[in-house]
Amino acid sequence: MKITAAEVNKLRKQTGAGMMDCKNALVEAEGDFEAAVDVLRKKGQKIAAKRADRDASEGVALTKINADKTVGVAIVLACETDFVAINESFKTLASDFADIALTQPNKDAFLAADFDGMTVAEKLTEQSGVIGEKIEIKGFEKVEASYVGSYTHGSKIAVLVGLNNVVDNADVLAKDLSMQVASMGATTLSYKDFDAAFVASETEARIAVIEKENIELSRLGKTLKNVPQYISMSQLNDEVIAKAKSDIEAQLQAEGKPEKIWDKIVPGKLTRFISDNTTLDQEMCLLDQDYIKDEQQNVASYIATYGDVSVSDFKRVSLG
Repeated sequence: MKITAAEVNKLRKQTGAGMMDCKNALVEAEGDFEAAVDVLRKKGQKIAAKRADRDASEGVALTKINADKTVGVAIVLACETDFVAINESFKTLASDFADIALTQPNKDAFLAADFDGMTVAEKLTEQSGVIGEKIEIKGFEKVEASYVGSYTHGSKIAVLVGLNNVVDNADVLAKDLSMQVASMGATTLSYKDFDAAFVASETEARIAVIEKENIELSRLGKTLKNVPQYISMSQLNDEVIAKAKSDIEAQLQAEGKPEKIWDKIVPGKLTRFISDNTTLDQEMCLLDQDYIKDEQQNVASYIATYGDVSVSDFKRVSLG
């Protein structure tokens, strides 16, 4: 049976498979186009099964936001090698997936959604056969808010930020906050969201790590690291703050500092105490991070400069 170039090209456009793979599939299917599609799909299933245990650590992270700027989605289409990840056809596939993801409520619904007559999950399998690597959706996050902005860092990290109000320059604020999340890796909005048991466990673990490091530093004759009493603002109640202030004043008295200048020294030392004892917040909580854009303002105060607006949600996906 003669297979025409037009038939091969049609199959190639629909599946993305190589010219020879398409021709061979049509030959095997005796010219039946739908049967040839099935041949390629089965090939993809075999390759996907063989490579299921492979690590898909490369790929593309990207965002898509609707026209009203009220819904955004961030996904990671992962593959095995950077060679595939930088290919334009792979990037186009990722963009097509993101368009579909934008209309779906969650990852399961997205994988079951239609992609040109097959499900997204089936398309992933098909493309595993076409590309010859494990292909998977490694990240799926969605944000809905009055205003949604985003930032993508080198196709490796993608962030969405939702604002509760549309204010002047909301696009700038949302992008700046998205960049902050991308660079500093916040995972929650505020220390107020922490579970007390989690904070207690983290405190114990972090103190143990620093104490162990200090044993080695002491052996080497180097400066020891400060061992914090606390790691989150959620632990710094009025009693703790009052004691810290009292300790600072006692230290100033022991150093012979005149009491009349204490009010100029105590606030700075108290601020330092809080900073030293809120490391968990600064690492994980967006609003509680010390610096954004410059060292003169923290994230919460920066947001306040835009008026009546707050962060309602944010999501981050990455290849790592």
